[in-house]
Amino acid sequence: MEDKILLAHGSGGKLAHELVEKGFLKAFDNPLLAKLDDSAVFNLSGRLAFTTDSYVVSPIFFPGGDIGKLAVCGTVNDLAMSGAKPLYLSLSFIIEEGLPQGELSQIVDSIYKAAQEANVEIVAGDTKVVNRGSADKLFINTAGVGIIAEGIDISGSNASPGDKVLLSGPIGDHGIAVVSQREGLSFSTQLKSDCAPLGSLVAEMLEASSNIHCLRDPTRGGLATTLNELAKQSKVSIRIEEEKIPVREEVLAACEMLGFDPLYVANEGKLVAIVPTKDANKVLKAMQQNHYAKDAAIIGEVQAERPGRVVMKTCLGASRIVDMLVGDLLPRIC
Repeated sequence: MEDKILLAHGSGGKLAHELVEKGFLKAFDNPLLAKLDDSAVFNLSGRLAFTTDSYVVSPIFFPGGDIGKLAVCGTVNDLAMSGAKPLYLSLSFIIEEGLPQGELSQIVDSIYKAAQEANVEIVAGDTKVVNRGSADKLFINTAGVGIIAEGIDISGSNASPGDKVLLSGPIGDHGIAVVSQREGLSFSTQLKSDCAPLGSLVAEMLEASSNIHCLRDPTRGGLATTLNELAKQSKVSIRIEEEKIPVREEVLAACEMLGFDPLYVANEGKLVAIVPTKDANKVLKAMQQNHYAKDAAIIGEVQAERPGRVVMKTCLGASRIVDMLVGDLLPRIC
């Protein structure tokens, strides 16, 4: 009979301690976590970045990743988008009674591998088990801390007219991979989520230029929503060109079949950068040398006219206003 998570695993008693020690501590072992104190204590100096997020993706396993990898990469990327070097994460697990322990072990292993790749340590955590039907298998809440080097000033409010807009690669992979798994769709080639930690990519971009104005990962709401957020924060307009935006054929085909616009489909391993024109090409070159951004491209520019608006020049030569997503195109996507 397959071992499953019981309510007693969240009671704070013997089973809870066994789950922490055998399931989590063994996988994430490091000096800060091993103390098992109520908080991790560490030394940092300089400017800090701090973020928190929650992950409720359905299904919890999908092509190219799972909820564990997604939690690590998503948190690391949020830190990296402020120019920070990610250092420490906390993880809190809300587990539905009945989750097979084998599935939890797979997710813990995935978290370990993602944290290793991102060069971060899991230093604190918590586990709660809720009644069957009170959650959907597993939810994960995270917090992350990183340090920002001197001279780095990256914010969604820093875009200036004349800046170039860079995109690190094809859009829509994550959203279509998750929805295809959820709905049982199949394609001639397997499309995988782009879920990936981008801290090293951002570090290489900052080596090329410390003058990057904005960074943002286009997750829920996709590229279109992210560009609208940046335009509103910076009180500028953004003009992009459709033919310069990389999209995989499989994603285009799936979007056409499902009635989606790839501009609004979620990503979990891509970033948008807004960079002064004089630095755009060297930042682009640095991006293309990283395996997570080999298809990076300059897709548009920042303009002063009509602040808060995003306009796209279509492949037919016409102009189209690209608005922010209204509603929820793909719920439970991250």
